[in-house]
Amino acid sequence: MSLTEGTGTASGIEAVRPQPLAGRLKLVLAVLLVAQFMLAVDFSILNVALPDIGQGLGISLGNLQWIATAFALCAGGFTLLFGRIADLFGRRRLFLVGLAVLGLASVAGGMATSPTMLITARVFQGLATAAVTPAGLSLMTTSFPEGPARDRALGLNGALMSAGFTTGAVLGGVLTDLLSWRWAFFINVPVALVVLLIAPSVIKESRPTTRPRLDLPGAALVTLGLLALVFGFTQAGRDGWGSVTTLGSLALGAALLALFYAVERRQQAPLMPVTVLRRPTVAWGNAAGLLAFLTETSLVFLLTLYLQKVLGFSPLEAGLSFGVLGLGTVTGGSFAPRIVGRIGTRAALIAGGVVQAVATFALLGLSSSTGGSLALLLIATFVGGVGNMLVIVGFMITATSGLPDHEQGLATGLATMTQQIGITMGTPIMSAIATGAMASSAASAVLHGVSVAIAVNASLVLLSVVVAAVCLRSPRAAAAPAR
Repeated sequence: MSLTEGTGTASGIEAVRPQPLAGRLKLVLAVLLVAQFMLAVDFSILNVALPDIGQGLGISLGNLQWIATAFALCAGGFTLLFGRIADLFGRRRLFLVGLAVLGLASVAGGMATSPTMLITARVFQGLATAAVTPAGLSLMTTSFPEGPARDRALGLNGALMSAGFTTGAVLGGVLTDLLSWRWAFFINVPVALVVLLIAPSVIKESRPTTRPRLDLPGAALVTLGLLALVFGFTQAGRDGWGSVTTLGSLALGAALLALFYAVERRQQAPLMPVTVLRRPTVAWGNAAGLLAFLTETSLVFLLTLYLQKVLGFSPLEAGLSFGVLGLGTVTGGSFAPRIVGRIGTRAALIAGGVVQAVATFALLGLSSSTGGSLALLLIATFVGGVGNMLVIVGFMITATSGLPDHEQGLATGLATMTQQIGITMGTPIMSAIATGAMASSAASAVLHGVSVAIAVNASLVLLSVVVAAVCLRSPRAAAAPAR
């Protein structure tokens, strides 16, 4: 049965029931999942700690954003390049090197005595994330055959990554309050060390038999283009969408990526074969994934603003409130592969998007009253987390299916880039919408701004439903390679 095609027969359901994994594959999956979970935690763990870091190292409020921006620029900008390098020079090798760099950078960040040292550590953490994430995903897709086993692995991976993003917010608050912000860095070190000790004896190397030439012009153009785009989106949250810096960066990024596409069409050994983007599963799967990551991660920001500025929660209390969202993502990720196997990826993308949209629209009922609003928030975030994970797992399966092993690093690099760009651009977009709708800093004005942004957020989720319904409407066409 095609991954994009469901079945309603008893035999069809039986055919897609997940089979038990062999002992070695269980260990491979565990190692890869631990690494990906750690990366997801690392993405959000410093958010709550930023004020303490600024005070400890003498970083002004206006420059605090560079702690997050330095990481996001590298994590988003270099992902596609490292995904292709993993294909060419060995996925396990890049995976291990990236983990080693992450561990060393985390030690440096935790021991930082100056803003320059801290920002440098964040740059290398971002580079390590850009290397480990696509390498780990491509090791997963090449270790597990296309079908129920891979769907199950990708479902668990998506669940743990989303849960890790939420866990990072909670853990950052706990470590900062009880110990020090430095432990938000140090906590990576033992995890990276354990994975580095176990992975070489568990995971087999994966690389092509012949090594093609690396497309240096394409690598330079796509990396610079993505860096410009990510920088533009992060600056939008600070300077606004109409600023010269924001518009100039976004325009430069778009121009460089357009030039990259033109160059790739003429390269004999391109960094990204343009035929891959002509596959509906890759192109529209990534479009749906982009909206899924953009909406859910930025919703966390909006609800944090609501909990702290309207209800008066402390950062730690606000972080703990998202534990329910983490539970929803783990629940959704656990059941998503089986649901995808029963109804197909297109139907899963649509169903998950509808559930997420309904739950997000329900948040428009939030008010300045703590009791009823908190209950609504907890229920809606749990349900929305389940729906979002169904979309994310459907996206990962769709965007990496139907491709040969030698292109898996590219496919997972694209999927990872989609994830990183969605996470990076979501918060500044929603921040700009919310602050633009606020007349003042009063709680009632903040509530109004958050409500406007939530309405836009839910509308974007519905857009992802339309993308899946219209652009992947033909299962056979979606699964067929471009000619």
